[in-house]
Amino acid sequence: MVKEALIFLAAALSLQAVGAESVWMGMDQQALDDAYDQRVYAANLTQVLARFKSNSEAVRAKLGEPLRLAYGAGADERMDVYTTDVANAPIHIFIHGGAWRMGVAKDNAHAAEMFVRNGIHFVVPDFSPVQNFEGRLEPMVEQLRAAVIWIYRNAGGSFDGDVSRIYLSGFSSGGHLASVLLTTDWSHYGEDLPLDLFKGSVLCSGMYDLVPVSLSARRHYVNFTDETIERLSAIRHIDQIHCPVVVAYGTEETPEFQRQAQAFAQALIQGGVDAELLVAEHYNHFEVIETMANPYRLLGEAALKQIVNSK
Repeated sequence: MVKEALIFLAAALSLQAVGAESVWMGMDQQALDDAYDQRVYAANLTQVLARFKSNSEAVRAKLGEPLRLAYGAGADERMDVYTTDVANAPIHIFIHGGAWRMGVAKDNAHAAEMFVRNGIHFVVPDFSPVQNFEGRLEPMVEQLRAAVIWIYRNAGGSFDGDVSRIYLSGFSSGGHLASVLLTTDWSHYGEDLPLDLFKGSVLCSGMYDLVPVSLSARRHYVNFTDETIERLSAIRHIDQIHCPVVVAYGTEETPEFQRQAQAFAQALIQGGVDAELLVAEHYNHFEVIETMANPYRLLGEAALKQIVNSK
């Protein structure tokens, strides 16, 4: 926290010295744009994304092809389900990243083997990119809510999943979407849906306050209205979260992604949520989520611990 505060202070003093206009917390427009563009801070982006894909292919070579199930009528409304042989097993849902505009389920299965080998079904939903909705995030959220509802109502018969033990994780923009799922009032979608539908969550490198994001270059492809910012900023709806939450980030991420994680974890704790902040030392944005694939590393250990502790 002290390190990041000094970074922001130095940036603010520098801007004052050169007369640049501050857009957010002492950052000018270019600095803020860079703070929400991981390409500026992660030189190995292409390498790690290729590793996501190749490791996902390696997982399928070991486990076999996942069940490909429809949760809606749209072409993108499908999910990959990597199943375990354990009867009535817990379910872990992973929401992939991609700046809200890219990414597919099949390339985000690198953690599937870790869960399956530990007796947990691993589900990765596909959903439409934001450009398919003229920049609106709300339809993406509704697709994912539909996926969660389908899982709750059908997992028992479709792949022997225990719907009383559903867990959630998300990475990057998927971390943002997962945080919005956590704040959902499920009673609006059916009397059979419990408020505590999720029993635990791991949010990695997400965005939980859309105000600074809406001021960044992402505003050129996302339609950030005041209503969108209010409804889809999880930090404003802490009282709607009903399960333990792990928030994680890497020390080599952009300063804004670090700050977002710190601020959200603090808000959760102050709001009475069972929350924990995990820091991956010397990991950049794309490297942190890889630790989900190993039961002895940061996120894999945290995800398994949630499930074991809630039994």
